Amino acid sequence: MLGKPMSNTDQPLPTRRQFLKSTGALAATGALAGVTLPHVHAAENNTVEIALIGCGGRGTGAAGQALSTSKGPVTLSAMVDVFEDRLNNSYDTLKKKFNDRVDVPKDKQFIGFDGYKHAMDSMKKGDVAIFTTPLAFRWVHFQYAIQKGLHVFMEKPVTADGPTSRRMLELSDQASAKNLKVGVGLMSRHARHLQELHKRVQDGEIGDVLLMRGYRMHGPVASAFSKRWPGKPSELLWQISRFHSFLWASGGCYSDFYIHHIDHLCWMKNGWPVKAQGLGGRHYRNAPDGEPWIDQNFDSYAVEYTFEDGTKFYMNGRCNTGAAPMYYSHVHGTKGMAIAAKTGDYSGPSSTHTGQRPTRENTLWQSKVPPAENDPYQNEWNDLMEAIRNDKPYNEAPFGVQASVVTSMGRMAAHTGQEITYDDMLNHPHELAPGIDKWTMDSPPPVVADANGKYPVPMPGMKNDREY
Repeated sequence: MLGKPMSNTDQPLPTRRQFLKSTGALAATGALAGVTLPHVHAAENNTVEIALIGCGGRGTGAAGQALSTSKGPVTLSAMVDVFEDRLNNSYDTLKKKFNDRVDVPKDKQFIGFDGYKHAMDSMKKGDVAIFTTPLAFRWVHFQYAIQKGLHVFMEKPVTADGPTSRRMLELSDQASAKNLKVGVGLMSRHARHLQELHKRVQDGEIGDVLLMRGYRMHGPVASAFSKRWPGKPSELLWQISRFHSFLWASGGCYSDFYIHHIDHLCWMKNGWPVKAQGLGGRHYRNAPDGEPWIDQNFDSYAVEYTFEDGTKFYMNGRCNTGAAPMYYSHVHGTKGMAIAAKTGDYSGPSSTHTGQRPTRENTLWQSKVPPAENDPYQNEWNDLMEAIRNDKPYNEAPFGVQASVVTSMGRMAAHTGQEITYDDMLNHPHELAPGIDKWTMDSPPPVVADANGKYPVPMPGMKNDREY
């Protein structure tokens, strides 16, 4: 069961069945039909200013894509982080590349957990705030942006637990009511080859969808596996710097790494699964040098999602050195099959085939994308800025939350060893980072290391009602 339908318009709420079909079929640009609302527009000089809140690698990349948009002039005017060196490195990188489009004097460079307020206070209604901090801060920043009348781009995932998911859905409704445009970093929906594949699947080119498969299998990457906290910076700041290692900060490697395949395959199906069951484990407890890993992740996951009509979607993930790499997604139908992401999270070419084997001989179609539109990271910014400048309804937060809930549902199923429904996940009371809106640089982290420097980990079958 999916509980209350999720709507971000003032129209009557859809039925549960309509919801399951329609939410997966939102336009790839995220545009949503709604009532006519006042235009929240850019500054009169036609320049949109942006504030970057979270200056790590992804934040720097998102700001660069915003500054590279073909949809009118954009300047970066405020930056925020809890690490001064990270902000400085981001500023230097962007300033070198974009020169006068980066206008962030020292008095608009903010360090600390309250920096988001100062940055957004310096913006005008109709400007854009970029949220690329660990996901636990999403609802706090989103709430303030809505109060200030700012459009938003937020990185995925947007939630990792039930309480913040419910909160974000309410905020999404508020954003739509104020005619604010919201982009979410699920860039697969802006990959032109996947948009074309989605249309072909909906038109019946491979028949009725029966099965989908997603694989992300490679060695340990990013900050998913961590050694003991070295004692500095503070334990909280260190966890933020190693955010893939902690469920509160990222949803762990399952949520942060696998959400792209989960989102675009559910989009191909035009619905969200109603339940999940899965398994996973930690095979390697120590780093190659023998020092223990202390993070909260499993290093392998296998999750079976079930849709309302009984069809299945299998998501498999692994972070093992030396194991066979597999990183792609497939869709199987009654008349044939499709390659969605041929490699990586989204990369093409996508293709459709007769039968269930993707050979050259049985190829029906293979995607060709114009060079100017072959980067979905840039496409999502062009699409967002076009909606802002032309006042098109545009709110990707609903499917951003739904994709995050479905991802968390699979993660929780593997971590508890139980079957978890969508309603179970959405309505679960465990908030992973309570009180985060009141955090300061001296706050304790939401999970604290034990005497051996280790953190609580999932124990399937032993901890069944929560993940740790």
